Amino acid sequence: MTAVANKKVLTTVIHIAVWTCFLLIPFIFQQHSRDSPSPTAISNHFRAVLISSSLYLIAFYYVNTQLLIPQMLLKRKWGIYLLCIIALFILFLYFPEWISSIVTDSSNDIAFRAGRMQNYPPPPSDSLHFSSHPPRHGSGRHRFHFFPGSYLIFILVFTIGTCVSVIQEWLKTDTFKKEIEREKLNTELLFLKSQVNPHFFFNTLNNIYSLAVTGSEMTAPAILKLSSIMRYIISDAQLNAVPLDHEVTFIKHYIDLQLVRLTDKVNVDFKVDGRVENKMIEPLLFIPFVENAFKYGVSTKENTSIVIHIKASDEKIIFSSSNKIIHQENALKDTTGIGINNVRRRLELMYPGKHDLQIFNTGENFSVKLEITIK
Repeated sequence: MTAVANKKVLTTVIHIAVWTCFLLIPFIFQQHSRDSPSPTAISNHFRAVLISSSLYLIAFYYVNTQLLIPQMLLKRKWGIYLLCIIALFILFLYFPEWISSIVTDSSNDIAFRAGRMQNYPPPPSDSLHFSSHPPRHGSGRHRFHFFPGSYLIFILVFTIGTCVSVIQEWLKTDTFKKEIEREKLNTELLFLKSQVNPHFFFNTLNNIYSLAVTGSEMTAPAILKLSSIMRYIISDAQLNAVPLDHEVTFIKHYIDLQLVRLTDKVNVDFKVDGRVENKMIEPLLFIPFVENAFKYGVSTKENTSIVIHIKASDEKIIFSSSNKIIHQENALKDTTGIGINNVRRRLELMYPGKHDLQIFNTGENFSVKLEITIK
């Protein structure tokens, strides 16, 4: 059985158990007079009142929770809802007595007549109602006075039913809102993940084409690395978390492909410390900083250096990068552009309160340090 089916079965069982106890309570706690004809004597008339009152309250509970609240109260038809409740309350005052008068004849009821001869009504606890006057001579009916406790029980059933229904509706609405928010976040995350610089692919393909034209032995390895990167972005990067060692391999392949098009004047120091196995991380978090370093930290005219360091421990993953700013104007724009803002937003969504991102821009050097708590 599915979880939904199991929940429905459990709910049904709980309702049956609760209403069974509700029907039995008056009989369990009924009191008898010492002068009753027998220790278990109870008027058939009042027994019928007990049963019909209880059945009415059960029916009222479901009419209120399944019909009136969804169709009127939750749709803000408060006046109509209040009129319906008042009408059902008035009906409750007379319906049980009317039903009991039909199904029983109090004039032939031994227990009822025994109580009449002693000139006191049946005990109030025998029913939700009790008669304050003896029945008229020769009549199966009697003047009926309602026990105030019956009002309280009606109000109790009404209050419980209304509160339960309103709380359930609130929880359903809250769950629905959370599902919508979750879908929005998932959509946003997918969009953010898809924003890895597409120019990288075009540049890399052009570089591979150049290698192929010149017959370079680096052509085949470059194609394999590009294929690995594309597979990672298309498949693994769609997940909420990936193994850290996969992310490290992705960054290494990215750096290798970037170096294909660069001269010997560019030095890249890529280092990984600690055990990167068996640790999970949100994919493509570090690549915007790596892209930024290659975009604004390399030169064909002077020696430049890029340092990229990933350190993993049992509690944290630390990424750091630093480079000299070559294209000053563009670099300043990018620090407030989509790349870094992309990472900030994803960190807020995936690691709220569990990350620390520090960005330093001195005008000549640019560095990043990102700490992510994984436990």
